[in-house]
Amino acid sequence: MQRSLVLLKPDCVQRRLMGQIISRFENKSLNIVAMKLMNVTPDMAKQHYAEHVEKPFYPGLEAFITGAPVLAMIVEGLDVIAVIRNMLGATSGLKAASGTIRGDFSGSRQMNLVHASDGEEAAAREIALYFNDDEICGYEPTLTPWFKADDE
Repeated sequence: MQRSLVLLKPDCVQRRLMGQIISRFENKSLNIVAMKLMNVTPDMAKQHYAEHVEKPFYPGLEAFITGAPVLAMIVEGLDVIAVIRNMLGATSGLKAASGTIRGDFSGSRQMNLVHASDGEEAAAREIALYFNDDEICGYEPTLTPWFKADDE
């Protein structure tokens, strides 16, 4: 099992799309093992987007991510990082395929609703930034045998 950090960004929260996005993850048989509504501080934003801090677009990115609450989640499942990124679609909602989260709900390059970890190393770093170990509630759903084969 893999884990990924997922942030429902301020535009998602403000547009009241959280429930629809969460239901897509649950409908895909992914487990949400931690969740909290929170404000991203400027310091957290700098840590999360460390590779972008010196870029000219960073001030706008920081203003956006700190401008309203986000819903932070840890989502768990088989190949969850790739699965979620496929569900999200292209970074720009203008280019995302219909049927993906961004393709269905976003018409913007920056206001693209959701962040998801892009690899296992990033997931570990991002999860540690947003959650303490005691906030993670791992569990095995009783329906798991109906979601995947025993050898998966």
